[in-house]
Amino acid sequence: MPQDSDFSGIPGLTPQEAATRLAADGYNELPSARPRTVAAIAWGVAREPMFLLLLACGTIYLVLGNVREAIMLLCFVGVVMGITLYQERKTERALEALRNLSSPRAQVIRGGQTQRIPGREVVRGDILILAEGDRVPADARVLASSNLEADESLLTGESVPVRKRAHDAGTAETPRPGGDDLPYVYASTLVVQGKGLVEVQAIGVHTQIGHIGRALQTLKQEDTTLQRETARLVRLFAIIGMILCVLVVVAYGLSRDDWLHGLLAGLATAMAILPEEFPVVMSVFLALGAWRISQHRVLTRRVAAVEMLGAATVLCVDKTGTLTQNRMSVRKLWTSGGYLDLDSTGGVLPEAFHELVEYGILASQRDPFDPMEQALRGQGTKALSATEHLHDDWVLGRAYPLSRELLALSHVWRAGRSEHYVIAAKGAPEAIFGLCHLNEAQEQELMRNVTMLASEGLRVIGVAKAQFRAPDLPQQQHDFSFEFVGLVGLADPIRPSVPEAVAACYAAGIRVVMITGDYPVTARSIARQIGLKPADAVVTGAELDAMTDADLRERVKAVCIFARMAPEQKLRLVQVLKENGEIVAMTGDGVNDAPALKAAHIGVAMGGRGTDVARESAALVLLDDDFSSIVAAVSVGRRISDNLRKAMSYIVAVHVPIVGLSLIPVLLQWPLVLMPVHIVFLELIIDPTCSIVFEAEGPEADAMRRPPRDPKAALFGRSTIVLSILQGIAVLAIVLAIFLLARSLGLGEAQARTLGFVTLVISNLALIFTNLSWSRSAVAVLRLPNPALWWVVAATLVLLGVVVYVPMLSGLFRLEKTEVRYLLLSAIAGVSSMLWFEAYKRWYR
Repeated sequence: MPQDSDFSGIPGLTPQEAATRLAADGYNELPSARPRTVAAIAWGVAREPMFLLLLACGTIYLVLGNVREAIMLLCFVGVVMGITLYQERKTERALEALRNLSSPRAQVIRGGQTQRIPGREVVRGDILILAEGDRVPADARVLASSNLEADESLLTGESVPVRKRAHDAGTAETPRPGGDDLPYVYASTLVVQGKGLVEVQAIGVHTQIGHIGRALQTLKQEDTTLQRETARLVRLFAIIGMILCVLVVVAYGLSRDDWLHGLLAGLATAMAILPEEFPVVMSVFLALGAWRISQHRVLTRRVAAVEMLGAATVLCVDKTGTLTQNRMSVRKLWTSGGYLDLDSTGGVLPEAFHELVEYGILASQRDPFDPMEQALRGQGTKALSATEHLHDDWVLGRAYPLSRELLALSHVWRAGRSEHYVIAAKGAPEAIFGLCHLNEAQEQELMRNVTMLASEGLRVIGVAKAQFRAPDLPQQQHDFSFEFVGLVGLADPIRPSVPEAVAACYAAGIRVVMITGDYPVTARSIARQIGLKPADAVVTGAELDAMTDADLRERVKAVCIFARMAPEQKLRLVQVLKENGEIVAMTGDGVNDAPALKAAHIGVAMGGRGTDVARESAALVLLDDDFSSIVAAVSVGRRISDNLRKAMSYIVAVHVPIVGLSLIPVLLQWPLVLMPVHIVFLELIIDPTCSIVFEAEGPEADAMRRPPRDPKAALFGRSTIVLSILQGIAVLAIVLAIFLLARSLGLGEAQARTLGFVTLVISNLALIFTNLSWSRSAVAVLRLPNPALWWVVAATLVLLGVVVYVPMLSGLFRLEKTEVRYLLLSAIAGVSSMLWFEAYKRWYR
């Protein structure tokens, strides 16, 4: 390859040719997604059932004159609109992150002159000069190379850089990235070693990273199970509410010939049955859940995924940077004296291994980009700093580059004024054996050690040394008399917290699947270290491409390691798992993970090492890159699911007696038991109870010791709804019994209404206690810390006393002061309404 200053024979494109191609092909960047207009977004939101329910409830409250309630509900309309607008911007931000990442500065030859231009102005056919530390601006063919290596982990997930070679006539069209000796470099990858001269083949959307951008642009985020179920319940209750409203109006009008009061009674019935708390509770639970998860250093980007995380059945993890630290380290050394496991020695380096590390460092750059050279330099700095084996004062005389024919490089050093040279070589073990001119028996013996290290998932390099005294250095490395020094085994170490986190996932019934672009042997080694099961079966990218979707759906049920995966293959795996009925969480940190992160039910990006595009495509971001935070987030997700189900059950249960007390007196021509003002009073209890009290309840004892709920089973299943309705019917029966008893004792209409209302309010409080835990008794719930519960109970009892005993308010509520003994009877009856459910819980346990 020519030196930097000698490119006179390479004219490159002329400025006119470059301008013509730029006009024809456009800039080297990803195209912006066409944003939806505000009007289109608003129309989409307006058709959502939850939006219509909030709007209808707000309108009803306005008609009834309850302005505060109306304003509150209409404010939630604005919140829904704002959340939707935010979600619509996510795709655009992901694409913007891709554009920023894929447009570095570029050193280009045009008209025979070397110049630096913005990466977005690179065109097809441009000749680029790449050097250590450069970000590649476009997919390009390698024309010349000197020790050129690139870090392609953003695209492939490989933990080590890959070697590049010059293009020859036999090379086919641009292949996928991944593996050594490809004559192509790819946009957004990083040159970590050497230099190269390349010719641009593809720009913008036609690059490999552009394919990822197109996949992101076409993926649509699905509604979560919670959103779908809530919408279904809301539609059901809305239909029932409309029917009953009309029925009450007609029945009241025909039986009493009073259509105005019939309309008011119908509206009261509609208010009683329309569960406006559903969307409100869901918003509050998920918002507070996002805050609780943030306490575990997890940022929530898509709020609905908070609850979904608790239902996750499969956790797909990228290896590099997620399970591992994305930082190479020296793991094992071998010399003629035997092996050294640096993990077991705490990094202490015995004298017998000093020479191996010394010559490994001499064969590396002084200020390396290459992670393996960084690992060697770091090990030497730590272990050899007080010895004579570090030579920062030596002068580099010549570097013999690695080539396709000889996968080894050599550095020639002069020690001060010494007349002799010291040569250090490192590279593929087979290449180093060749440089040392070992016989077949020696090579076979050494290869057994190489195989043993490689079987542990280590990247193995050989190290050799030589001395030379002649004034003129030879033209090739083989002319030195090398002596074999030893083997170095390097690995990308796992994060210390990962094994415990994986075990916790298994305990919680969550299956862990590793999807990586690295080699199968490395993936197996990592799987064994973190406790992944089974750790022997592996499917490669090539094998996956040969499978039909039906075959793959069966294969993913038994295999948890997928190696040499391209981005589109990761995406296909996530989609197949979803087709199998799994709730899929996907973790990752690279650009190659972005489509799968967005396609998964819950995308979890790494915040520290993760790329912008990965974070923008994910629903959750681990701010400290700690894999164990996922376990804490799952626990919070399960707590939210449990408490949300309890809150929804309470809402259904408490609405049954309200509906019954609004409907039955009309049909049986009794005096009205509940007026709109009573229902508003009850809403003052229901809203803070289900929004604050149930949300603040702690997790169930077995939250992380039970499997995830069946993804095919509804969060609010038939049995849950039936039990809730039965609780409500029990309350309704007791309230009606108290009302009729009062009438039979000769009490007036207002006093009977008072006793019925007191019974209903106390029953409401009983429903709170019994539904706070479906696995513990109400008595046990009393001992649990939940300050919000006691604030709600105290406020309710105080307000109840005020409306019963303060004449002005009792008149508004159409209540009348009653003897204490009757009030005690009502209170006892209200508490007794939960006894049957307490017995059921005890029997069910």
